[in-house]
Amino acid sequence: MLKNRGKAIIKTSIIAILINVFLAIFNAILGLFVNSIALILDAVNNLSDALSSVVTIISEKIASKAPDKKHPMGYGRIEYISSMIIAALVLYAGITSLVESVKKILNPSPASYTILSIVVIGLAVVVKFILGNYVKEQSKKINSTALIASGFDALFDAILSFSVFLSAIIFTIWGISLEAYIGIIISIFMIKAGIEIMLSTVDDLIGHRADHEMVERIKELVSEEEQVLGVYDLALFNYGPNKYYSSLHVELPDKMQVDEVDMLTRKLQHKIYKKTGVILIALGVYSFNTKDKKATEIRKTVEKKILSHDWALQVHGFYCDIDKISLRFDVVLSFDIKIEDALKIINKEVKDLYPDYKIQIVPDLDL
Repeated sequence: MLKNRGKAIIKTSIIAILINVFLAIFNAILGLFVNSIALILDAVNNLSDALSSVVTIISEKIASKAPDKKHPMGYGRIEYISSMIIAALVLYAGITSLVESVKKILNPSPASYTILSIVVIGLAVVVKFILGNYVKEQSKKINSTALIASGFDALFDAILSFSVFLSAIIFTIWGISLEAYIGIIISIFMIKAGIEIMLSTVDDLIGHRADHEMVERIKELVSEEEQVLGVYDLALFNYGPNKYYSSLHVELPDKMQVDEVDMLTRKLQHKIYKKTGVILIALGVYSFNTKDKKATEIRKTVEKKILSHDWALQVHGFYCDIDKISLRFDVVLSFDIKIEDALKIINKEVKDLYPDYKIQIVPDLDL
């Protein structure tokens, strides 16, 4: 699957490079011939698109390298770096276009469009829109952040080319030159797009909440096993598009043997990878009281008390050791309360209920 994804990225990028280089040469020659600053800037944008695709190919080659001693998790995250480079190219093209458009307003020199040049510009617009949609659709199919960035860049350039086409028609019919002003408007949109691509990529690099559907799918697969009484603390670690590692805790009956837990762990690792492509790298175990009814009653009482608070989202991993007079459990806390404040409240309330018990509380964040 990963191999096919890499081939699709390279194929799409090569097509984009060939078309953009052709359009860049074509627009530059035509722009010089009819004295159009907008067409010349469009040629610059085409070159930036071609360069973006080159960056995408290079990043894909690096991202597909096998893990090694220096980078045991692989090189998948390099795609996010390439997206930032593409965002920088979009920003540069936008700022350059803005500067040149302002210069054109301050020092105007009328273009000399012909009917043939307008028709040719129109055809270039159609080609650019087709290319932009093609790259965008391919990026969705294979979930490539670099291609997504290239696709948006291509579509914005298509809009720029369309504005040049309209300004050429207006100038030919009414003799009004708008291309410099349209260039300013489009430049602002390009700068905005570059900033948005960069912020989105930074968000991926920092890390964000795991995909809800993926989390629920993994929980569902784990919960299908008869021995599993609960699935908690599921975390997804991203090392590039479509490359995830995961860790989680399962609640198992306290009568299970270690060899049984080992067999279950291996079964879940194979099952989750086969069904989702996610690699389960760690599976922790919570022991569930099955031998003492009093422990069950204590659990229900403690859970009810804690969950009466809005900021307490879940209690799990609860184990009551009657003989050692101890309680241990995890509490999932919302971001609306400080961890130390929540622990202080919970500890006092549980102590009031069971003053003789030693209490161990582990706070969990709402991942």
